[in-house]
Amino acid sequence: MKKTLIVAAVLASSLAATAAAAPSATGHGQPGAAPAASPDGVCAGNTGTDTFNAVVSQNFEATFAAYSSQAADDFILTKTCIASDFHVTGQYFNGSGPADSVDLTYYKNKNGHPGRVIKSFAGLPYTNGPSFNLVYPKFKLKPGHYWVSPVANMNFSSGGEWGWEVQSEINGSEAVWVNPGGGFGVCSTWDTLTNCLGITGDFLFTVTGKLKG
Repeated sequence: MKKTLIVAAVLASSLAATAAAAPSATGHGQPGAAPAASPDGVCAGNTGTDTFNAVVSQNFEATFAAYSSQAADDFILTKTCIASDFHVTGQYFNGSGPADSVDLTYYKNKNGHPGRVIKSFAGLPYTNGPSFNLVYPKFKLKPGHYWVSPVANMNFSSGGEWGWEVQSEINGSEAVWVNPGGGFGVCSTWDTLTNCLGITGDFLFTVTGKLKG
């Protein structure tokens, strides 16, 4: 009887370790320090009430490639913005980082989801992780409806996960998420956080630069 209990305990421990050895789609904890203020003006963004929920937006190593996921949020410009910086509130979970770099992509809106790529920056260095401050070559965003998506480049086995912090408010369209490889078993195409993960809200970020007009 005693031997059976020991074996059962070892098996349960092994199963728990196995479950913890794969990425999770969300985390809940304290975000990193607030992103630094930009010397330029704020073109757009969300600075609402932090729920302390974070949604993974990360490129993993080959072993966990099926879990690589991307989150995006929309914003509307009424004036032209010469964009130069991006500031995002985030947290590390299931590990302590740091991320190697960050990919950042701007999209046109298409039917309430990210559409055509406007500008993409791969492997950007950052400061102040996990609430990244990103600086990139300036480019022009004319008045219109856009989406933006930061994706951390980090190995799960050494750094854990990076998640984009969710606010309770929704501005414009609800934030969206996608897991193309199917590791999480939901949302192989873009869909809302509510439909994908049962978390409702938008993400915390600011697009900064020079407003014209």
